[in-house]
Amino acid sequence: MESNPVLLESKSSPINLLNEMQQLRLLGHLCDVTVSVEYQGVRAEFPAHKAVLAATSKFFKEVFLNEKPVDGPRSSVFLNEVQVADFASFLEFVYTARVEVEEDRVQRMLEIAEKLKCLDLSETCFQLKKQMLESVLLELQNFSESQNSEEESTVAP
Repeated sequence: MESNPVLLESKSSPINLLNEMQQLRLLGHLCDVTVSVEYQGVRAEFPAHKAVLAATSKFFKEVFLNEKPVDGPRSSVFLNEVQVADFASFLEFVYTARVEVEEDRVQRMLEIAEKLKCLDLSETCFQLKKQMLESVLLELQNFSESQNSEEESTVAP
C-alpha cells in the first residue's frame, strides 16, 4: 500500500528564524562580516552575517560572491555616504522584516534600499509612500469639500 505525501509546513519557522538571527547579530555571535558606514565624518561598524546580507541585498550578494580566493574571504565592507541611523534601520529590517522610522526618513530608506539593491525594503517603502500620498490627497479633498460647502452656505440667500 502506497502512502500519499503530506506537506509539513511551519507558519512560525520563518519568523522564528529571523528572530534568532537578529538575536545572534545583536549579541555578535557567528557574525562573519563587519559593515562600516560613514557619512559626513560620522562612522560606525555593524557586525552581521554574510548569508543574511546576501539573501536580502543584491549588492551584498555581488560583493560576497565576487570575492577572490587569493584575497581570502572578506571580513569587512565599507559603505561611504550612508548614514549610521539609516544603515542600522536597514539591518533591523533585513533581520526582522520590519522597522519603525520617522515619516521624513522613508525617502532615505528607499534610497538606501535602492543603493543596496534590497527589493523587499524598496517595495515596503514604495507602499508606505503611496499610503502617505493617498492620505494627503484624501485630506486635501476633504478640505476642498468643506471649503466648497462653506462658500455655498455663505452665498445662499
